[in-house]
Formats: sequence, structure tokens, C-alpha cells
Amino acid sequence: MSNRGLVRVETGRKRVRALAGGRVVADTDAPVLVWEKPYYPTYYLPRDDVLAELVATGEVSRSPSRGDGLVHDVVLPDRTLKSAAVTHPDSPLPELRALVRLDWASMDEWLEEDEPVYVHPRDPYKRVDILSSSRHVQVSLDGVVVADSRQPRILFETSLPPRYYLPITDVRLDLLRPTTLVTHCPYKGAATYWDVVLDTGAVHSNVVWTYRTPLPESQKVTGLLAFYDEKVDVAIDGVQQDRPVTHF
Repeated sequence: MSNRGLVRVETGRKRVRALAGGRVVADTDAPVLVWEKPYYPTYYLPRDDVLAELVATGEVSRSPSRGDGLVHDVVLPDRTLKSAAVTHPDSPLPELRALVRLDWASMDEWLEEDEPVYVHPRDPYKRVDILSSSRHVQVSLDGVVVADSRQPRILFETSLPPRYYLPITDVRLDLLRPTTLVTHCPYKGAATYWDVVLDTGAVHSNVVWTYRTPLPESQKVTGLLAFYDEKVDVAIDGVQQDRPVTHF
């Protein structure tokens, strides 16, 4: 493992495959996890394990920690994925010099072992615990109580504040309006959202979500509703909580 500069680099232990157009673009059992951002890692793959042709575009992406990145098109027999790969042959991080970073979104599918993974690689240092609780949770917006529950399930996720998932019957459904937003989490799955629309006409956009069909490790929150504590007022056992500050 390396922590040079602001970038952490660590060799992974999973088999990782990237697919596009029904073809395997890369297949490796020696992926490298690179924390380009503090919140989650990115996969860098050995050049010999990238099965597609890489054609340099002449573009350069610059990073003060990883050095200049040479941008490549990924060429498949039936399509070209524009600017979908970057190499760092002269990186100040020696571990990166023989690796390829494939653009996550340019691939149709990523597999860790034989299971799909979404949004970004799973962080080996992140843990999700979901615990049943009898805490009294009240959620308010503009002084209006939107949810009141004594049977939350609390989701504890490394580096994030606890999330209180509440039974649908403990939430003011008459104040909720479904939206088209869908987000994805590599640990929990796909979330759908609601706005909260108060009788005053005030709209609080996409502050409520649920995982209707979560991934197996997060089944305990199936169908429960959670609120962005960063955007609502939460009282736990009668004690008003400070709104957390996160990248959300």
C-alpha cells in the first residue's frame, strides 16, 4: 500500500472485469485501488489485462498527484469508446506507470468476481451495519413533523452519519411527491426519491429515498424511508440533532 502525496494506492484481491458491447474489455486478478477522491477508490488495471486496443488521442489530463495522464480511445471490433482510458507512464507514483484507468461510465458493466458492481468499486475499508432500534425519531421540515417513529432501523456506514430508515406507516405520505431521481450505491443498490411538499406550498426536493430492492447485504432496509439529515430537522429521543455536514 502507498500513501504518497494525497493518493492512496493498494493492490486489490478480487477478480475484476469491465465489459462493453458484450465484450470483455479487461479481465484481471490484480486490480489496483487508487483513492483519487477521499470518498471511494477507482480501479487501475494492468496494461496486459486490458484486452482492447488503446489508441492515444493526443490529449493530456493533468493531476498534481498522479502526473500527466495520456488519454486513449478504447477500440473494439464494432465500436470505439472515445477517451475511455488514461495511462500515466511518467507518474510520480511508480505503481501507476504500467496501469490503465478505464472510464467507469464508458463501460456497460463492471464485475467484481461474478457479481455486478455499480457507481464505483467497493471500498475494502467501508462497512455497512443495519441495526434495529427503539429510538424515537422525529423528522421535521419548516416546523412540520413529517415522520415520527419508534421502530427505526439505523444504517451505520463508514465515514457517513447514521441514516434512520423508517417504516412507511410512520411517515406523512400525504406530504410526499415521487420524483424521477434514481441514484445507485455499490453497497445498497438503486434508490428512488420523493420531494416533501408542505401545505404552505414549500417544496423540499429529493430529501426522502427508499431502496425497494436493495442488494443482499442491505436487505434490512427494504421498503423503508430515509431522509437526508443534512436537509431536515431530526430529533432523537427528544433531543434535537445538529445537521451533519457531508459531501451530500
